[in-house]
Amino acid sequence: MGRFRDALAGDGLAAIAEVKRRSPSAGDLRPDADPAALAAAFERAGAGAVSILVDERFGGSPADLAAARSVSEVPLLAKGFFSERAELEELRGLGADAVLLLLRDLDDSQAHELMTAARELELDTLVEAHDAGELARATELGADPIGINARDLSTFAIDRRAQLELVESAPRDRVVVAESAIAARAHGAQAELAGADAVLVGSALMRAADPAAKLEELLARPLVKICGLTREEDVAAAAESGADLAGFILARETPRRAPAVLPVPDTMLSVAVHVGEVTDDGADLVQLYARENGHRARDGVLLRHGREVARVVDRAWQEADPEHLERAQAAEGRIVLAGGLSPENVREAIERVRPWAVDASSSLETEPGVKDHDRILAYVEAARC
Repeated sequence: MGRFRDALAGDGLAAIAEVKRRSPSAGDLRPDADPAALAAAFERAGAGAVSILVDERFGGSPADLAAARSVSEVPLLAKGFFSERAELEELRGLGADAVLLLLRDLDDSQAHELMTAARELELDTLVEAHDAGELARATELGADPIGINARDLSTFAIDRRAQLELVESAPRDRVVVAESAIAARAHGAQAELAGADAVLVGSALMRAADPAAKLEELLARPLVKICGLTREEDVAAAAESGADLAGFILARETPRRAPAVLPVPDTMLSVAVHVGEVTDDGADLVQLYARENGHRARDGVLLRHGREVARVVDRAWQEADPEHLERAQAAEGRIVLAGGLSPENVREAIERVRPWAVDASSSLETEPGVKDHDRILAYVEAARC
């Protein structure tokens, strides 16, 4: 495997930042896009790789690939509709590290021939699927990485739920890229927790006033969770402040018990917090604690469709925990840091622990279950700075 795949296979969520001037579904996005300037900016912003549209239907050309290569060291993906070895040879000569292969347009024999040619040219291939049949074909062909597109290229319809199901079912020994429909940190987090190693982001970046700043925003960690929400107006305040996760406590022993998992905007994920047992409540994620002595245990787990996707390092129920941050520092894997966090101490905690997400509740209240909107904003801003 080549350096394109390797750039996506590390810890955490990687991003392929895409340069495209227009989209057949959305029309002009950034007609004056400078591929060299954008590629350099995306590299500085932390892109694992940069995708360059080289097809005129997207306002691109092979010259854009050469321009990006002249200023950027990150792996470059040439994106278009390729069916012949000669096209791959040209793209390799212009600086491509990888090429996109669309199973929608290729039968297995054609795909195999192009994958073989790419290996001979020392090119990686991003083999794209958009349904279960194409994913099975990609797997059988030995594709790695595999791209899973939320957009049906025939109808341009977006189905993120179907995409996430395919990401979750993809083989874990392959690098998996979630493509399209990534416009908020929560979208990337959903793909990451479903099993994606990377996301490919195009339109959201091209529409942004500052594409590189938008990329940094999408990749920013930790995520911020506001827990103990019981009112719709507090959910709205959390969303407006830029929080990513909305927590609803459904355990019976707390005055912060929510009546239900309330609706959240598309920029957030809902988290149902349970103690001892889980009910089907329609949340995106579940935060589960064991029950000890009638209350929750100290630490918990974050679940997606019943599968553990993160560890929750919390404090003992209504007790001091002087080793709280030290335990979190020593924990391995994806960590949600909870317990005693506030606008006043969250930045120090982040710098010590480097968690995947931070979780606060009681410190943001005027009374149990009623949030102070100014403190929510202060908390999110402190976590982001």
